[in-house]
Amino acid sequence: MVFIGDLKLNDFPLILAPMEDVSDPPFRRLCKEEGADLMFTEFISIEGLIRHAEKSVKKLDIFEYERPIGIQIFGAEREAMIEATEIINEQKPDIIDINFGCPVKKVVCKGAGAAILKDIDKMISLAKAVVEHTSLPVTVKTRLGWDEQTIKIEEVAERLQDVGILAISIHGRTRAQMYKGKANWSRIATVKNHPRIKIPIFGNGDVDSPEKALEMKDKYGLDGVMIGRAAIGYPWIFREIKHFLLTGEKLSTPSLEERINAVKKHLRWTIEWKGERLGLLEMRRHYGNYFKSLPNIKPFRQQLIITSAYVEVMANLEKILATAKEFTKTE
Repeated sequence: MVFIGDLKLNDFPLILAPMEDVSDPPFRRLCKEEGADLMFTEFISIEGLIRHAEKSVKKLDIFEYERPIGIQIFGAEREAMIEATEIINEQKPDIIDINFGCPVKKVVCKGAGAAILKDIDKMISLAKAVVEHTSLPVTVKTRLGWDEQTIKIEEVAERLQDVGILAISIHGRTRAQMYKGKANWSRIATVKNHPRIKIPIFGNGDVDSPEKALEMKDKYGLDGVMIGRAAIGYPWIFREIKHFLLTGEKLSTPSLEERINAVKKHLRWTIEWKGERLGLLEMRRHYGNYFKSLPNIKPFRQQLIITSAYVEVMANLEKILATAKEFTKTE
């Protein structure tokens, strides 16, 4: 078993990464059904939260069937971080996670996310402030460093542990790399194998197959994996990894019917959460991901995107299924 404070997880847990505009409650529900052991909300701006901005507050929505569930925040100011922590305490998540790794310009230019990798003292101060103002386990998601010349991830991990951080998820790239090149898992393993590190260390970056998850576990000795982009439009990644780790065998890829059923559930839950108009709009970004491996799907996908009524979307999904023979061959 893996413990984050008193929170008990399965051995080698599979974690859904927090992803902006992706890991909302409907998508998390799909991933939970397919075997995700721990999930996080989309990251939430502490500034938006303390101003009670509608978009930020909506991201606090968590549901009992999701547990264990963590709420992730990002920001750069200590007092705002404390105020946001107190708001989150009222929601009673299982974990509060701090994002010190987002490389996106609009976050970094505010001094938050990966920008804090340039000021480790500030990172520690912010982490300590959150720990001191909650009884919940506090974890951190970060990167190796700002760039290759300033990697201090072992020092970062030690100091975060010393102020009460109970687990760290490390993306194996620097901010300078963004999402280019290969994630350096050996640098993550160096943190895990450091003699002073006692808390769980989870690996993140490029885990897009059961074989890579097994490599993280057996070769690099990490406590679990955090999966992000590989789960977009493909929540089955969790069940495939679990089956492979247990049996050594690979499951077949989901059928067209399974994909369509997942889209139907995703759409229905999104509408239940945000209403039909917003639900239909927000689902448009997902259709291509669910069907991207199928040839000749483009006309149908386009029809799904332009459709503005729930019943029409469902009818178009049934059309795809009815002509399934055209789409049985995967790339």
